[in-house]
Amino acid sequence: MPFSSSSHNPAVQVVTKAGQPSRLFWRWWRKQSPSQQDRYATLGPLVSVLLFLAAIIAAFWYLRNEEIEREQEAVKRDTEVVQQQIRLRLIENQEQLLRLARDVSMRTVTPDQFMKQAADFVRARPEVISVSWVQADEQIRASQSTTGMLLEPGQGMDLDQFSRQLEAYNPQDTKESHSAFQLARQRSQPVYSQPYSNALATKVIQVHIPLIDRSGFVGTVVTEYALEAMMRYLVPREVAGRHAMALVRVDGETLTSTVGSHTERSAKPTFVHEVIVTPVGNGLILRGTGYRTSSNLIGNTLFWMVVALSALTVWTLMGTLRHMRRRAQIQKTLVQETNFRRAMENSMLTGMRTIDLEGRISYVNPAFCAMTGFSEEELLGCVPPYPYWPKDRIDEFNRMFQQELLGRSPMGGIEVVMQRRDGSQFDARMYVSPLIDAQGDQTGWMTSITNITEAKRVRDQLTAAHERFTTVLEGLDAAVSVMSVQRGELLFANRSYRLWFGGNPDAHAQLTGGELQPDYQGEADEAVDSFGGLPAQELTDAGSDSREVFLDTVQKWFDVRARYVQWTDGNLAQMLIATDITARKQAEEAAARQAEKSQFTSRLITMGEMASTVAHELNQPLAAISNYCSGMMSRVRSGNIDNEQLISALDKTSRQAQRAGQIIHRIRQFVKRSEPQRQPARVRDITDAVMELAMFEMKRRRVTLNAQIAPRLPTLMADPILIEQVLLNLLKNAAEAIDGAQMPQSRRHIDLRVQQRVLEGQGKVVEFAVLDSGPGMKEEMLARLFEAFHSTKAEGLGIGLSLCRSIIESHQGRIRAENIYNDSTVIGCSFTFTLPVDAGGTADFPDSLPPPSNDLLADNP
Repeated sequence: MPFSSSSHNPAVQVVTKAGQPSRLFWRWWRKQSPSQQDRYATLGPLVSVLLFLAAIIAAFWYLRNEEIEREQEAVKRDTEVVQQQIRLRLIENQEQLLRLARDVSMRTVTPDQFMKQAADFVRARPEVISVSWVQADEQIRASQSTTGMLLEPGQGMDLDQFSRQLEAYNPQDTKESHSAFQLARQRSQPVYSQPYSNALATKVIQVHIPLIDRSGFVGTVVTEYALEAMMRYLVPREVAGRHAMALVRVDGETLTSTVGSHTERSAKPTFVHEVIVTPVGNGLILRGTGYRTSSNLIGNTLFWMVVALSALTVWTLMGTLRHMRRRAQIQKTLVQETNFRRAMENSMLTGMRTIDLEGRISYVNPAFCAMTGFSEEELLGCVPPYPYWPKDRIDEFNRMFQQELLGRSPMGGIEVVMQRRDGSQFDARMYVSPLIDAQGDQTGWMTSITNITEAKRVRDQLTAAHERFTTVLEGLDAAVSVMSVQRGELLFANRSYRLWFGGNPDAHAQLTGGELQPDYQGEADEAVDSFGGLPAQELTDAGSDSREVFLDTVQKWFDVRARYVQWTDGNLAQMLIATDITARKQAEEAAARQAEKSQFTSRLITMGEMASTVAHELNQPLAAISNYCSGMMSRVRSGNIDNEQLISALDKTSRQAQRAGQIIHRIRQFVKRSEPQRQPARVRDITDAVMELAMFEMKRRRVTLNAQIAPRLPTLMADPILIEQVLLNLLKNAAEAIDGAQMPQSRRHIDLRVQQRVLEGQGKVVEFAVLDSGPGMKEEMLARLFEAFHSTKAEGLGIGLSLCRSIIESHQGRIRAENIYNDSTVIGCSFTFTLPVDAGGTADFPDSLPPPSNDLLADNP
């Protein structure tokens, strides 16, 4: 019983171990999806074919390697056989030469006997060219040569010519022979030379057998081998028929070969084996070369047939796999599409309902159920009247249902009122389309229903808001209009626009500064971007900045603002808002006229204050004229005057009269009322006129005026009378400040400086500076100095400096005032104003004016 138990258990274990992988495989196989099982089932044959192809390739590769190794061994064996043949022949020849050399050394052989023995030696060995007896001084004592194996066809010489050349040939003339001779002398043993080409253009080597007697080295026996003859006679024919043999140098140069040089160059060797030629040495190598003489056509044909069949099988299996993948992908796509459509139907707010040709409901989506409040089970299979029809509109819904079954429902849908389960009603829009099956037959109707209760409420609110907005626009005093850029037609105009311009779209273009572009007036699609409805070319010049426009048709001024907007149809439009500013423009004109009057009044006041000084100044030339006239009359009566004295007196009288006339002309120009006029004005003319007028005030107040005017100043575009008024007012105020402060005579001076500068924010300007040495002003007064009706004088009106600032700012200039300090002490005041330089202005060159002096106007009595 124990024996039976022990024999049974191993069998159970074997079955278990053998069946376990199978059960694991089938368990894993059942876990795979059908698509994966199909994929594995298709990949199995493909893998088998690939493994079969790999085995065939491996077998061919193994057989080819075996063939290559056998060929390599054959080349090696033949090369070693040839090397052994050459070695044995050279050793045999060397022994014969040693016996000959011993006889020569013992002096038992005469030269004639040497020639006879050498001839027998050369005759029996075709590879030997010559045998020579060379003495210690390298002179040949006896030499025996053969011509039988040296003359080759095509060398261009006959046998007699070759014999004469051979008689003149000396084997000791080459450096290789000389080197071998020296080595034989040094080593006292046979030495082989390096391969070289002799005088007969034959590749040879030499063996030098030293001759040694009792006195020492007495020469050598030199034997010359022809390498080509050596390869021809020492290489067996069967070896030469199988493989090519060649003698080469160490550097790879081929000396001779059993095949022609053309064959050697055209065919690429497959197997090469090299051995050193012994006992020569000296870098002479025997190279055996094997070529593939058979293309193994049968083996290659079978191989490529197997490859072709395997490729065809793989291509078929790949096509089957691709087809199965395509089918699986189509099936997966259909499942995804079905799930997507179902998810889309379940998530959308639009209710979907399907009825058959008899009106029975066959499908409703969750949105339809949520919209009506009925479940899917309650609606499926229902026939008219449906439970969501209002009870009071059954007849109306029956008529619409009959139209629906006949396919006469409008394309834009129908607005209906539907009733929920709880009895409440809502507004909806219903769209109907036929339901077609795969064969093209109609099987029913698909109805989509959208709840538009909120949309109607928003639409009503938008309508009310639009009415309110239109009411506001209609009530505005400004003209509001919108014009299409593409079509050039007026899209909207409020009441004010219609009241002023009627329905004329030309007024819109006139207010924006020009007509719309002609390319935008047509219906051509090329001028409009098809995506955004925007013009493809540049827009008109009208922008969002305001501009003032005067229209002759209505005799009004308008403040116009325009911008581009996207109209309700998606196309580009131009909106314009024009505000009537006629009253404001009239007020501005009145203020300008009042300012002009104020400037004229200021000049009159200035000249009134200077009237006494002017009268005193005129008194001097008038008194001089009277004195000159009285003196001439008295001298004429007495007859004590000649013509030259009379002419001199009259000339002086004329100059005094011209002086008085110039004073009156300057005063008349200054106080003359005229419109402001910009014109090219020279800075020198302005300063000369002002200094001539200010001279009276300076003399009266005993103040010295120093002028420093830079040369080559540019011409200004300004009103010279207004600039003279500003400059004269500043000089007059400076003189009054000095005189009012009772300054000592050393500080009673004013500096006028005019120069060109470049300032940040203004560019190139001409700067006028009036610097006085008065008491200065308080800082709080400087802040309000240029305000209207603010004056530092008790009797002042406060309009002088305010007018000065207005005049300078109207010329795009700036004016400022500041105290002059010496450390912390105020020593005067500075008034500075700048005028911009015209870019096209020229330099202000004086014509006949004298250069300015530092003391132009002094206090003369």
